[in-house]
Amino acid sequence: MRLIAITMEHFFDSEADVIDRLFDSGLETLHLRKPASTSEETAELIEKIDPQNYPKIVLHDHYELAGKYGLKGIHLNSRNMRENHRCTASCHTLAEVAAALSYCDYVFLSPIFDSISKAGYKQGFDMETLRKAASENIINERVIALGGIRPDNISLVHSIGFGGVAVIGSLWGDYAQDNDLEKLLERFYKLKKWTDCYS
Repeated sequence: MRLIAITMEHFFDSEADVIDRLFDSGLETLHLRKPASTSEETAELIEKIDPQNYPKIVLHDHYELAGKYGLKGIHLNSRNMRENHRCTASCHTLAEVAAALSYCDYVFLSPIFDSISKAGYKQGFDMETLRKAASENIINERVIALGGIRPDNISLVHSIGFGGVAVIGSLWGDYAQDNDLEKLLERFYKLKKWTDCYS
């Protein structure tokens, strides 16, 4: 089962070092999402990351940087919605999933549970609806669950038929306040342990 990390929206000190540590610890894909950033700010962060990790990074904005740095690809969202090769997409309905899978490598479906990182962003689907979508192959190994993902619900996500999980709140937690890298890595290892169980 895939484990995908999504960055916090804001930049922080030593972010590139933290990202490199996550990759060194076994992270396979990072979505670089800084919706309020400029192209220059995003490029500055990328240039501080170890270039060997560039093929593991997917961009949510400033798509021209993907080719410049040889990144893994781009992610389509409400700010940037156009079909492209080597892309992923955010979906909030099963109809969007079905459409996006025709041109994307994989898609995020959210919110599966109440969001940890976005207050008031509530669960968008009941489990019966998700299981029915899986039986119709709308949810499959190319659909990644996002929203409220924690170690204790990864087994449920797997049982429905998702191909992986994407995390923000359960990974970053209070890192913006405490800057505790060891606690961040501890959260990462716990998430990775559960996703590895279903690989």
